[in-house]
Amino acid sequence: MTYGVVRYGYGLQLPAITAELDLTPSAAGIVAAGSFAAYCATALLARRLVPRRGARLVLWVAAVLAAAGGVVVALAPSAAVLAVGVLVAGGAAGAASPALVVAVAARVAPARVDRAQAVVNAGTGAGVAVAGAVALVAPHAWRPVWAGAAVAALLVAAVVDRATSWPAPTGAGRSRPPRGADGRSLQRPALAAVLAGVGSAAVWTFGRDLLTTTGGLPARTSALLWCLLGVAAVLGAVSGDAVRVLGLRGAWWLTAVASAVGTLGLALAPDRPVLAGFAAALFGGAYTALSGVLIAWAAHLRPAAPGPTTAVLFVALTAGQAVGATVTGAVADAVGPVPAFLLGALLLLAAAVPAPRRTPRAADVRGGPAPGVEPSERTPDAVARGRPPGVRTARPRRTVAARRADPGAGGGVR
Repeated sequence: MTYGVVRYGYGLQLPAITAELDLTPSAAGIVAAGSFAAYCATALLARRLVPRRGARLVLWVAAVLAAAGGVVVALAPSAAVLAVGVLVAGGAAGAASPALVVAVAARVAPARVDRAQAVVNAGTGAGVAVAGAVALVAPHAWRPVWAGAAVAALLVAAVVDRATSWPAPTGAGRSRPPRGADGRSLQRPALAAVLAGVGSAAVWTFGRDLLTTTGGLPARTSALLWCLLGVAAVLGAVSGDAVRVLGLRGAWWLTAVASAVGTLGLALAPDRPVLAGFAAALFGGAYTALSGVLIAWAAHLRPAAPGPTTAVLFVALTAGQAVGATVTGAVADAVGPVPAFLLGALLLLAAAVPAPRRTPRAADVRGGPAPGVEPSERTPDAVARGRPPGVRTARPRRTVAARRADPGAGGGVR
C-alpha cells in the first residue's frame, strides 16, 4: 500500500489529476519531488524511532501518514493542497520499511526470513499492478482511489499489528554504519544510486502521462501497460539471479542499461501499445532488479553492517528521484516530454559507469527487494570476505532477538 499504491500512485493518476487541476509538467515534477524528499526524511527518522519507541509505533506512523495524505489528495481543491497530500503520503513508505523488517523477523523462523522478505519486497510491484487495474476500470476516478487507499492503509496496518508479536524497544538508536575494513567508501555506489534515481524518475512520475498525452493512447490502454510494469516489477523482485550469475559489476551494468533501454523505448514509441508495453515491462523488472543489486553491493562493501549501509544507498536513490522529478518536469515544460525521457535514459546509462570495479561471481549472493527496500541480513560472504566462489566457511548466526532489534537487518521499495 505505502509503496505501490500511495507512493507511485501519483504518477499513475497524473493524467487525470493534470486534467482536473491544470498542472504544468514543472509543477507536477515539484509535487513528485516533495513525495520523494518526504520518503528520505521519514526513512531516516524511522530508523531512529524503531529501537527507541518500537516498530509497532512506526508501523502506525506509516499508516496514519498514508491515510492522512490520501484523504488530503482525495479532497484537494487546488494544486497546492494536492502537493501537501502527496508529500505526506510519500513519507509513509519511508516509515513502513523498518517496521515491516521487524514484523517479518518477529513472525518468521530465521531460516525463512530471506524468503519472507522477498515476498514483502514484491509488494511494491503488486501494488503498482493493482493500482493500474483500478485505473483500468475507472481511468478518471482518481479521488475515490486515493480515498480508498487511505482506508486500506489503516486496515492493512491493523492486520499486520494484530498478527505480529512485537519485540520490546531496545532503547538505543542505531550507530553510524562502520567504514569498510579495507577503507572502501560508499562514494561509487552512492553516485550510482543518485544517477539511477534521477534517471528513473521520468518513468515513475511521468510514464503514464507520456503514453496518454504524447502517445495519444486511450486511458485504459495506458493503465493496462502500467499493470504490465507492476507485474514485471514483481518478477524482478523475486528473481535475484543476476548477481549470482554475473557478479556485482555485470549485474549492475545489465540492470542499469536495461532500465535505460526501457525508458528509451517509452520515449521513442509512446504511441505504439505493443512496443510501449514491452518497454514498460522491461523498465519495471530491470529497475526492481537494480535495487536488489544495490543491496548486494552494500553488503559486499560493508558486510558487518549491510542494513544501515543499504539504508544510506536507498536514501541516495530516492534523493536522486526527487531531483529527477523536478528536472524532468522542467525539461518537459521547456522542450517537451520526449527529450526529458531521453535525458532520463542517458542518466540511467551514466549510472552504469560507477559500477563495482572488480567482484567475483558468487553463488550465494541474493538479489531482492523493490524500490526503497532494505536488505536481508544474509550477505554475499564469498564476495565480501574474499573467498573463491563455491568455498564456504562456518558463519556465526545472529539470534532471533538480534534480528528483531535491528530494523536494518532485513528487506523492507522499495
